[in-house]
Amino acid sequence: MPNKLELTWYGKDDPIRVEPRLLIENAALSNTAADPDTENMLIHGDNLLALKALEPMYAGQVKCIYIDPPFNTGQAFEHYDDNLEHSIWLNLMNQRLRILHTLLETNGMFWIHLDDVEVHYCKVLLDEIFSRQNFVAHITYERSAVAGLGQGGYLVNTTEHILLYKKGALPGKTNLSYEELGFNIIKRYNRYISNFGDRTLIREFVAKSNDEIVRVYEHSGVEIESISLRDVKNRETEIRQEFIVHLDTLFRGNRVQKENEFQNAIIASLEKNKFYSVDYIPSRGKNKGTQTTLYYYNCELLSWLKDTTTLQSGMLTKSQKMTTLWKHGEIPKADIANEGGVHFPRSKKPEQLLRRIIEMSTEPGDIVLDSFLGSGTTAAVAHKLGRRYIGIEMGDHAYTHCKARIDAVIEGNDPLGITKTVNWQGGGGYRFFELAPSLINRDVFDEYVINEEYDADMLAAAVALHEGFNYRPDNSLFWKQSIGNENSYLFVTTRHLTSMYLDSIKDTMEEDEYLIIACRSFDAGLDKAYDKITIKKIPQMLLNRCEFGKTDYNLNIVHPPVYDDEWDEEDCNE
Repeated sequence: MPNKLELTWYGKDDPIRVEPRLLIENAALSNTAADPDTENMLIHGDNLLALKALEPMYAGQVKCIYIDPPFNTGQAFEHYDDNLEHSIWLNLMNQRLRILHTLLETNGMFWIHLDDVEVHYCKVLLDEIFSRQNFVAHITYERSAVAGLGQGGYLVNTTEHILLYKKGALPGKTNLSYEELGFNIIKRYNRYISNFGDRTLIREFVAKSNDEIVRVYEHSGVEIESISLRDVKNRETEIRQEFIVHLDTLFRGNRVQKENEFQNAIIASLEKNKFYSVDYIPSRGKNKGTQTTLYYYNCELLSWLKDTTTLQSGMLTKSQKMTTLWKHGEIPKADIANEGGVHFPRSKKPEQLLRRIIEMSTEPGDIVLDSFLGSGTTAAVAHKLGRRYIGIEMGDHAYTHCKARIDAVIEGNDPLGITKTVNWQGGGGYRFFELAPSLINRDVFDEYVINEEYDADMLAAAVALHEGFNYRPDNSLFWKQSIGNENSYLFVTTRHLTSMYLDSIKDTMEEDEYLIIACRSFDAGLDKAYDKITIKKIPQMLLNRCEFGKTDYNLNIVHPPVYDDEWDEEDCNE
């Protein structure tokens, strides 16, 4: 049996019994006017409780998960205590990561954004949860450039890390990255064609490579203009804008290599200072088998700036296959502090970053989840890209930041981020949810009792959630409240049960049907009186399943564990 590599730490095996809570929609905070059928969700509450609440309905349904948890760097953020002992941080993340893995679709992608304080520990933990063969990439994200010699430290840290895991197959996509072109490259293409004129066929011949006809045309009335490169130091912004305006026709000339027989055969018949075009079908290369036109001027083959350049966010960029190094210049961060119209110091991520992640992982309509929603960036980007989303935040900024930001997106009042590049005009909606209170409390006599805040429907739904039943009341038979399989049912009631009442239910049951009844109380002996009906008292049937009454599993923990004498901190972090 091969050795299994696992990360071990103090408290890893201590069970955390999370109560599966109901999610209660706050209709007053939902925004559904433009999309009454929206499936988008914003959830306020501890994210471990919220994830547990999502598990029954969304297991295996989420296509992309991105989380940006507190990095545990020792900086006390406004909304998180970001200075935990390592084993505590790992315990808190372990539980969440395991539920997130359950929620992820078979071919889903998981992204976690960290810095170098915990990333290596987290990598080993994720290898255990996802399996090592499902590790895809360790991405180094350059969050900023070096600001100069005044920055302190032995080495200046400008990077963060994103770990990427798959659950099944990778999406069949070609991923490209974009980097702003340096002016030393752009300026080589300072000539452009304002008028291609008229062309006349002057020659035809058969290509040796594929026996296809090659047609050579001479152009008359061609107009070629230049972009002035004078005073570049003071005019670079202005000049770059001219290049953007004329991007489609900017060119430079290239001398043909001597070994290229096809090109030299064409150029041999051309005249200096004249403009030509050639129609042909290539026998190889990216245009193989496709009608293609080449242009020649002054006996040089023209190269077009547009063939290697893409306009992204108002910048001329070059495209290339994406690597695991995401450079500062690739992902525009201009005015990131104001993106979404909300202030979120230190930890706000640029919308362009989330756009890249979501587009790499999903198609329109897929579900995106972020359980550390922060300022709402993931939800905002998913909304603009036409994805469904679930965002979870525990603090008041779920209302002041996340909700406010998505409301602005829906209203079309969010001009920054990716809005212009994706032509976002507004629309859509979301539902706002809050966690129900704990189902079971202790009364003044220290006895376990059902929470008085639960009405009959909430109680039935909550018990069904605990027992693994699907709450789906039957209109014809009141006791068919929740279904486990096609012949197994759960009925929850607050009334005291008698034999007469149970007999009335038994008379409506089919021969192969089985029923569990959860109630407050029942007559003595009824729990053993029926073969196909099982009776349980609600508190007792649930107490061993989870920990009731706990409302906060978040990262705001300030008391590290006390180690036994044989343990020390180094041992715990191995």
